Formats: sequence, C-alpha cells, structure tokens
Amino acid sequence: MPRTFNRDRYFMQQALLQAQQAGAMGEVPVGAVVVKGAEMIALAGNAPIALHDPTAHAEIRALRAAGVALGNYRLDDCTLYVTLEPCPMCMAAISHARIARVVYAAPDVRAGACGGALDLNRADWHHFKPIIDTGPCEAEAAALLQTFFQTRRD
Repeated sequence: MPRTFNRDRYFMQQALLQAQQAGAMGEVPVGAVVVKGAEMIALAGNAPIALHDPTAHAEIRALRAAGVALGNYRLDDCTLYVTLEPCPMCMAAISHARIARVVYAAPDVRAGACGGALDLNRADWHHFKPIIDTGPCEAEAAALLQTFFQTRRD
C-alpha cells in the first residue's frame, strides 16, 4: 500500500480529472472522489448548469453516488477528495454522511467552510466532524480555477 501522501496525491489527481471534465463542459472546474479503503467508489464533477440544480456540486454528486454504491447514506470510513475547499452546503452534507476525512486541494477564501471563509468543522451545529487535510495538487487545482475564471472575464 502506498504511503498516505502518495495515495492522497493519486486520488486528488482523479478528482482533478473530474474537475477538468466539468470545466470543459462550462461548469466551474471542481471535482470530487469518494474512497473507502483503497477503492474509489464514486467520482463526480460540478454540474449545476447542466443539471439545472444549484446543489449539483461535485461533492454532493460524489456523496450521492457513493451512497448508492454502498447502499447506505452513511459513508463511514470514507475519504472525500475534492479539488476546492467545500462550501457550507457541502460541509453540511459531508457531516450528515459521516465522511471520516476530507482532503481538499485549493483553499477558497470567499466561500470555503473548512477555514477559508469560515470553519464549520469547529462549530457546534453539527454532530459529526471529519478530519480535514489539505495539500496535494493545490497548485494544479488553483491554476485550473484561475484559468477558467480568467477565460470567462476575457
């Protein structure tokens, strides 16, 4: 089994592929992967525009697919890899799903809920608090987002 950092990097790269696909479809390029043990059980990219659904963030879509794959809404012992720090809506869903660990690449100082704009994981409003880790592929995820938004401005 690879060391944790290498595993984290591998799964984050899979999330980046989802983000790239979302960006190619005109969505904000964010991707997410749910892993249980060493197995990738769900992956998704952002799709609010395509699905006409404001809740179709990559994290929510990956959590939904993981729930179906495991036959349970509780995703105990799972890790969620996401290319951008989760927003408050996604953090609430992560808590309700009982995701054990969240690993995100790029921080979001405007809407991130893991310490970027606010830190919902430190609040007492919810019953389950995942471990939050950062790091792998931060530069790649940030560059993907910056390029996407720069292209939209031009």
